[in-house]
Amino acid sequence: MNYRHIYHAGNFADVLKHAIVAAIITYLQKKDGAFRVIDTHAGLGAYDLGSEEAQKTGEWQTGIGRIAQADLSAELKTFLAPWLAAVAEINGGSLVPLKRYPGSPLLARTLFRKQDRLSAIELHPADAAKLARLFEGDHQVRVTELDGWLSLGAHLPPKEKRGLVLVDPPFEKEGEFARLVDGLDRATKRFPGGTYGLWYPLKSDADTAGFHDSLKALGRPRTLVAELWVRDLKTEKGLNGSGMIVVNPPFTLAGELKTVLPELTALLAQDKGAGFRVDMLVGE
Repeated sequence: MNYRHIYHAGNFADVLKHAIVAAIITYLQKKDGAFRVIDTHAGLGAYDLGSEEAQKTGEWQTGIGRIAQADLSAELKTFLAPWLAAVAEINGGSLVPLKRYPGSPLLARTLFRKQDRLSAIELHPADAAKLARLFEGDHQVRVTELDGWLSLGAHLPPKEKRGLVLVDPPFEKEGEFARLVDGLDRATKRFPGGTYGLWYPLKSDADTAGFHDSLKALGRPRTLVAELWVRDLKTEKGLNGSGMIVVNPPFTLAGELKTVLPELTALLAQDKGAGFRVDMLVGE
């Protein structure tokens, strides 16, 4: 996978990840108190779908592009509504035509109330600079050029004592699954009441079973796994699907995902091997 997310912005993996992120933010807003989103691998924040990089892969066309054109059921439309509203907002209020796509920092910021806050962490200097320009003068956002893994110690717990920590590493180095487990272990010791969203790829050689076993061994309560794959998981080349681990998920999230993922999988499928999974890795 290429580290620069512009090549993948709006693809099927973003659909699952960002729909879940938007659902969590919406749930956090059921209480009046402020919360903070800490995005450890924030990227650019916004992506031009007409750029040379996005056009080179065209991945958004089989992700957000399909969703924007689909006749959604009432259940799926309701679940995706917060995410799609944010996408529409940066496209002039409509999903057609799609010209820009919000990464997780801009998605979160678009959904915020006046009391909510964002810490956007990005290691790549050029991307961090663009991210800082995107949010320049915005007192609800703090952009930091830093290795996102370090933020799981230095930035926790947030002063709001509520929030979502999103960990979305590029998976271009060996050992990222182990780093996710170690990072979650450290972070939840500092901020046990937070909600955590961990993204990971589903590829033919990905040891997701070992990853899940390591997460179970941590013994953190209420750990949800949601996966969606668009082609047979044994396909050797490329990204076949993606997953999200959610620690301390909203109580409604598992049920909502079990309702909507069959339809969402059918919309995003690229071959007959497409499928999904929703389970609690760890219960109460």
